[in-house]
Amino acid sequence: MPQKLGIVFFPAYDWSIGPDHPEREERLLYTQDQLREEGLFDFPGIVESRPQVATDEDVLAAHIQPPGVERLAGLPHLISAGGAITCGRLVMSGECLKSFALVRPPGHHAMRVVHGGRGFCNINNEAIMIERLRREYGVRRVAIVDTDCHHGDGTQDIYWHDPDTLFISLHQDGRTLYPGSGFAGELGGPKALGSTINIPLPPETGDDGFLLAANMVVRPILDEWKPELVVNSAGQDNHFTDPITNMRITARGYGALSDLINPDIAVLEGGYAIKGALPYLNLAIAMSMAGLDWTRVEEPLPSPAQLATSDRNMEYIRHLCGEIHKLRRKAVPERSGSRLEGRWWVRERSIYYDTHTLESEGGYGGAIHEHQREELFDCPNCPGLLVIHTRSEVSPPSVHYVLPHQPCEACLRLKEDLSKT
Repeated sequence: MPQKLGIVFFPAYDWSIGPDHPEREERLLYTQDQLREEGLFDFPGIVESRPQVATDEDVLAAHIQPPGVERLAGLPHLISAGGAITCGRLVMSGECLKSFALVRPPGHHAMRVVHGGRGFCNINNEAIMIERLRREYGVRRVAIVDTDCHHGDGTQDIYWHDPDTLFISLHQDGRTLYPGSGFAGELGGPKALGSTINIPLPPETGDDGFLLAANMVVRPILDEWKPELVVNSAGQDNHFTDPITNMRITARGYGALSDLINPDIAVLEGGYAIKGALPYLNLAIAMSMAGLDWTRVEEPLPSPAQLATSDRNMEYIRHLCGEIHKLRRKAVPERSGSRLEGRWWVRERSIYYDTHTLESEGGYGGAIHEHQREELFDCPNCPGLLVIHTRSEVSPPSVHYVLPHQPCEACLRLKEDLSKT
């Protein structure tokens, strides 16, 4: 019989952005202690596995990195992504029914093209795992539900043009929080409309507001879409004690949300209340995934009135969820953010990186500005060849060709022809 839950720890105790930075060494210290002190591993069917190390091939299957993998992803990043891969293999091999990667550094702000760091993220752990599982096990239809308080703009970007990957993000409204994106009208590229779903929640949303949105939007779309694999980007900075966000969810709220999403694999993202939140939240999610009674997780709580979602916000969330369904039904390629030029859908963007990690430039610090032009071939037989032109202060102009997972012969020939010019 398979184990109920596999857990992979990688706390990265020798890596941080800075001693006073939210993403620092002790971020998972109390979680590791709590899970052991509460006797989680004494339950039959809960096992711990060691992370593997992601390879350059794994990283490049999900990313374009003009400066080179070795300049942007150190060993801690590769082990964090490797921990996610290990979790994926535990489930796909049948060794475990579910798995939870308690790893850092996080990754969901890392986009398809990577010139530096964005929001503490250099490489995208979930995308690297998913692409490895596609190569190794032939997985096709995957759903990612991102429950981090910050919009998972990197994961959205990687799968923007992929109709086989459903991306749903529940997050604090981008008008009030980094990265300032993730609005309801962002529904995917012109050949993948409706495969991206964003639910931007108002600040001070609590358990009841999150669960309302999950019941009205997340669960119905998952049921309709019928993925082979469900991945939870389990960011935990929606907690009422988190120092850099403005939400009100509790450990039991996260347990209920995990029950409702019912992920096969969870991968830790954000969450920066190191003592007051992460140990309880990780415990509740792990217990939910293992089929245990997470309602018995007790954390220090203020009064219920301080945690409740206001009536005004609840009404706003109901209306928002109704609008999301309407927008999805009415989605047309012209509203995807791209314009049609002949046989190509074109999107031009300026992308900001808050940190760079190039050793020659002094390590962490500074900022990078990327100009990017996407050209997606309007193919009638497959999602189309994607051509990406990119440049930044740390990388000269370059052109990259990205084929869909199952390209047609015409797109294969088109890539070959363009590569010669």
